[in-house]
Amino acid sequence: MKHHVFIIGSVWVEPNSSAAGSRMLQLITSFLSKDWRVTFGTVSQKNLNSIDLSKLGVQEVRLELNSTSFDEFITDLKPTLVVFDRFITEEQFGWRVAEYCPKALRVLDTEDLHCLRKTRHEALKKGIEFCNEMLLNSEISKREIAAIYRCDISLIISTFEMKLLREVFKIDKSLLYHLPFLFDKIDENNSWKPFDERHHFVSIGNFLHAPNLDATIQLKKYIWKEIRKRLPAAQLHVYGAYPTQQVLEFTNANEGFFVHGFVEDAFEVLKNSRILLAPLRFGAGIKGKLSNAMLCGTPSVTTSIGSEGMNDEIPWSGFVEDEIAKFIEKAVLLYTDKIQWNQAQQSGIEIINTKFDKEQLTPLLFKCIDEVFSNLEQHRNNNFTGKMLMHHSLQSSKYMSKWIQEKNRKHKL
Repeated sequence: MKHHVFIIGSVWVEPNSSAAGSRMLQLITSFLSKDWRVTFGTVSQKNLNSIDLSKLGVQEVRLELNSTSFDEFITDLKPTLVVFDRFITEEQFGWRVAEYCPKALRVLDTEDLHCLRKTRHEALKKGIEFCNEMLLNSEISKREIAAIYRCDISLIISTFEMKLLREVFKIDKSLLYHLPFLFDKIDENNSWKPFDERHHFVSIGNFLHAPNLDATIQLKKYIWKEIRKRLPAAQLHVYGAYPTQQVLEFTNANEGFFVHGFVEDAFEVLKNSRILLAPLRFGAGIKGKLSNAMLCGTPSVTTSIGSEGMNDEIPWSGFVEDEIAKFIEKAVLLYTDKIQWNQAQQSGIEIINTKFDKEQLTPLLFKCIDEVFSNLEQHRNNNFTGKMLMHHSLQSSKYMSKWIQEKNRKHKL
C-alpha cells in the first residue's frame, strides 16, 4: 500500500546537530524510498542548522498548538500514517489525530526513552544508584508509557530499551518495534586513514543534550589532564552544536584542550581523529557519536551507558569503562597500541554491518507497518489499555486544549 505519512516533529530536522535529527532523516528517506508521500510539520521555528526538507520532496508545514487550524489541516490532508516525534508531540496532538483522522496508523518514534534518561540524571544529581523502582515511580515514565499505549506502534531504538519495556513495564510486544539507526554496510575495502596517519582525540555532542554537557565537564575536570600527562603531544578537540559559554571557556592551548562548537561535517573530523572519547554518565537510546565513529573507522572509549543497546554479544569498538582511572588507562592504551586499535576498528565494522544494516532492516519495518495497518481494528481492540487511556487521559488534554484555544481566541479579539 502507498501511504501518505504525516510526521509531527518536536523540532525541525537537524541531522548535523544531533543523533535525533539523523534518525528522523533516516525515517523520512526510508518512507520516500517507497515512493510514499511525506509531510513534516512542527510548532518550532527553523534555525541555521535545520535542513530544507522540501528539496527532498517533503511538504513542510508550520503547526500551531491548541488551535483548530490543525484539525482542519489534518482533515484535508487525510494521512494514512501519522508519526509522532517523541512522546510530547503525541500528548499535544494525539487526541486531535485520533478524533479527526481515526483510521490513520499512529506511530510513536521515541528516539530514546526520555523517562530512562531523565531518571538516571536525577539519580546522578542526588548521588544515588539508579534502579527500576525509581523509573516506575517517575512522573515522566507514566506520561511516556501512556503515549506508547495510545499509539499503534512505537519504534524503539535500542535492544536494551526493548527489554526494559517488555520486562519492567510489561508492555505487549505487539505495540513495540525495534528499529535502530539505519546505515549502509561498511565496505571492508574502505579508504580510511590508517592508525599512523591519524592524530589526537575527539569528543562530539550537541550541548543542548544534558549528557553531552556533563561528559565534556568530566573530560575537562578529571580525565583529559591525566591523559595529557601520559601523552603530552596529544590534543583533545571538542565539537558540538549550541555550546554554552562555560564550555567555550574550557579551551586551553597549553593543556591541548580545544572547543570548536558546531561542525558542518562531523564525519570528516572523525575520519582524521585516532580516538573518540565519550564518558557518558547518564543517557538513553543509541549514541550517534559512537555509531558515527564506527562508520569512520574510529575506535572509542566510552561507558556502559554509551555502549548500551548497540553491540550486544559483539566486542566493543574500543573499550567500555565506567571508572575514571580505568577509562584513562584504556584511552592511553588504545591511542598507543596499533594492534588493539586495528582490532577495535574491525569490531566497529562488525557492529555496524550486523546490527544496523539498512538493507535488511528497512523492509522489515515496512512489513510491520503493513501487517498492523491491514488488521488495525483488531490490533486496537487487543490494546484495551491504550483505548482506555485514549478515552480518559486525552479527554482531559482535549478539553484543556480547547480551553486554551478559546482563551487565545478571546485574547485576539
